[in-house]
Amino acid sequence: MKALVYTGVQELTYREEKDPIEKDGESILEVQASGICGSDMHAYHGKDERRVPPLILGHEVSGKIINGKLKNKTAVLNPLITCGKCEFCLAKREHLCPNRVLLGMNRPYERQGAFAELITVPNTNIYDVPEKLNVTEAAVAEPTAVAYHAVQIGEKSLKKDIKDCRILVQGAGAIGLLCSLMLAKIKKCQNLVMSDPNQLRLDECSKHVEAKFVSPTNKDVNSDGFDIVFDTVGLVVSRQQAINVVKPGGSIIHIGLTQPAGEFNFRKATLQEITFIGTYCYTNQDFRDTIKILANKDIGNLDWIEYRDLKKGGDAFKQIHDGTCSAPKIVLIP
Repeated sequence: MKALVYTGVQELTYREEKDPIEKDGESILEVQASGICGSDMHAYHGKDERRVPPLILGHEVSGKIINGKLKNKTAVLNPLITCGKCEFCLAKREHLCPNRVLLGMNRPYERQGAFAELITVPNTNIYDVPEKLNVTEAAVAEPTAVAYHAVQIGEKSLKKDIKDCRILVQGAGAIGLLCSLMLAKIKKCQNLVMSDPNQLRLDECSKHVEAKFVSPTNKDVNSDGFDIVFDTVGLVVSRQQAINVVKPGGSIIHIGLTQPAGEFNFRKATLQEITFIGTYCYTNQDFRDTIKILANKDIGNLDWIEYRDLKKGGDAFKQIHDGTCSAPKIVLIP
């Protein structure tokens, strides 16, 4: 099979790779679409110890099963593989499983990813793509589930109705846009601000969601001005701004993973009873709910997705790196 392989820092090579081997309890998917995630970009920059070259990246994937009892099923894969036996899995909090593995990682366990023509996955991680949902659009189910879970836990942390809140979403990438779409179209929030230093991205997001779009330095991103902040960036500077602009008693929902440590105003967090919640993924039920949301167009049409050929995926990574790409999400097609 052909695959786009992460071979070194800021280096991707489109080349021939071995086909996946059939295993009991697993199926092989013929990939029809695979999305580029922010975590793939972290690996590309050499900043992810869980992804070490050579490795096929990619975990946002849909296509057609080509073997076994599920043969010919049009499917979207939940890339989060869990043990099913620990206290968290048994409590339906699979996303906290200490033995969880994600497609497109090779530390501590190897699972080759979806930037390829074929990929293997446990049958328990295979979900039907509804007829109302295009198979290439289904690839964004995973980041949509991340955003859905973040909005759900953010709403539960609040002491007032989320519709009445002033909300800041930091970052105009896929997770930022998806959080904003969830907030605006499903939760009916009308006082929403999205910030990003990349005007190209802000302009693109403004076509798809009702919000105020500003630079992070804009005066509207004001101190003690927001009931809840969704940090989809995860930089030291975004966390510092989040704690500065959140109101007393407010919440920060931290989704971004760009910088794992750094200075933070714990004094304000303590004195003003700020709730800080880190969130990385989603439960199996979140994933099921997300597929329905996408199929029913509850967050609108998905025309903000940009499709590229897998063999030109290296160019897409470079454009994201350079900040010259306006699309919130690029999906690669083998």
